[in-house]
Amino acid sequence: MKKVLLLLANGFEMYEASVFTDIIGWNLVDGDGTTDIITCGLRNEIVSTFNIKITPDLTVKDVNVNDFDALAIPGGFEEYGFYQDAYQEDFLELIRKFHKSNKIIASICVAALALGKAGILEGKKATTYNMKNGIRQKKLAEYGVNVVNQAIVRDGNIITSWNPSTAIDVAILLLEMLTTKEKANYIKKIMGFSKV
Repeated sequence: MKKVLLLLANGFEMYEASVFTDIIGWNLVDGDGTTDIITCGLRNEIVSTFNIKITPDLTVKDVNVNDFDALAIPGGFEEYGFYQDAYQEDFLELIRKFHKSNKIIASICVAALALGKAGILEGKKATTYNMKNGIRQKKLAEYGVNVVNQAIVRDGNIITSWNPSTAIDVAILLLEMLTTKEKANYIKKIMGFSKV
């Protein structure tokens, strides 16, 4: 079984989290049955953007990186405290541990800023939220990142993307990296995201 850890900061975007749970879940039930997803946060209750409360399966301190094959991180809103959690040392250290263990790391939108702050994107190609005069992309560049102005950027085992419109494709790419392109395309097809 390939396990994905879904790392949630306060203020995370529910939509961006849900694509990971749905794609990985659909593969578990209707695909090859080899993927599962576990939620994680800094505390026992996480409040999303727009104030939806969830109880993660694990807290960061309880995570054994060796139990997982990939880390998935949705972005979120500053107004709901996203960066307060995403920039906390325990949050950043977990990202570093996944990177040191050569695990897949998939992020959507501003979650790339946590990867940058954790130091794992230095000298790598990546992207982040591209609207509002590129302010988030400029911030990402401050971490020594070669910011690429495209929707999804993959550099080795790290996936970054620029806004919520990329979320489904990031989750499909993560599934492809965990399984195969054919298996990921099958899930994309039966979920109605493929025209074929």
